[in-house]
Amino acid sequence: METLESLGEKLDTTGDIRAIVRTMKSLSSASIRGYERAVEAVGEYERSVEMGLQVVLRDGPPLERRGASSKGPDGLVVLGSDRGLCGRFNDRIAQHASTWLETVRDGHTRLVGVVGIRAAARLEALGAPADGVFTLPGSISGLAQAVNALSVEIERRVSAGEVRSVTLAYNRRTQDALAQPMDRRLVPVPERYLRELAARPWSGPSRPTYRMERSALFSWLVRQHVFVAIYRGFAESLASEHASRLAAMQSAERNIDDRREELEGRYRLKRQETITRELLDVVSGFEAVRHRG
Repeated sequence: METLESLGEKLDTTGDIRAIVRTMKSLSSASIRGYERAVEAVGEYERSVEMGLQVVLRDGPPLERRGASSKGPDGLVVLGSDRGLCGRFNDRIAQHASTWLETVRDGHTRLVGVVGIRAAARLEALGAPADGVFTLPGSISGLAQAVNALSVEIERRVSAGEVRSVTLAYNRRTQDALAQPMDRRLVPVPERYLRELAARPWSGPSRPTYRMERSALFSWLVRQHVFVAIYRGFAESLASEHASRLAAMQSAERNIDDRREELEGRYRLKRQETITRELLDVVSGFEAVRHRG
């Protein structure tokens, strides 16, 4: 049976939960903008890398690239989340990755790694355990270190012949969805992309020169291109995660407000019933004493 005390405790608990939800909303809102700025910043560096590749590719015949072997499986790296309360964020990317693993080259694929323990758990439940599970950086300042670690692991796998290519799968925000799964091949760099760069008109009055050996410079620029692609994937995935969490918290806040309004109504009704009962007890006691007298 509900009492004023139990209803009051429920109202207090609802208020505490609402405060937590509002805090999480504020943190997600701030994080979204931070990761969006990170995407904008790396975009400037990406343009510089593309210009470097453009110069090197136009200065001679096609260069031999590592990781272009036709042997071995196609590898996949998935970016998910370590934390929950973000709707179907991990479910979407896990389902997308599972479909990719089953369809690319008739399933001759390998899940090289998953970033985020929750996404890894979803994929394992779908029958796709990862070779390795990596944790997400806790802030923007940790992005570069996480990207470097993943880049080294990818290069090691390709060099050892464990995979012939590596693709990155992650969620990104779009105008139509908070978490839209997508994939981007990291290595080898797509031939079509390199041909387009080589054919692209130079934007300035004259092309720059370089002193470094051409093939060595090309290899360095390709590694920077891969670094930028992974960094962008991390930043866009984390922005999508926080956007999904913000939407989930907004929905939770509406539900909490509805629940609080319902509890307040029941509390007022119970309080009125208690006051009425106490008044009736007083009147009944008074009548009893008066008749006895």
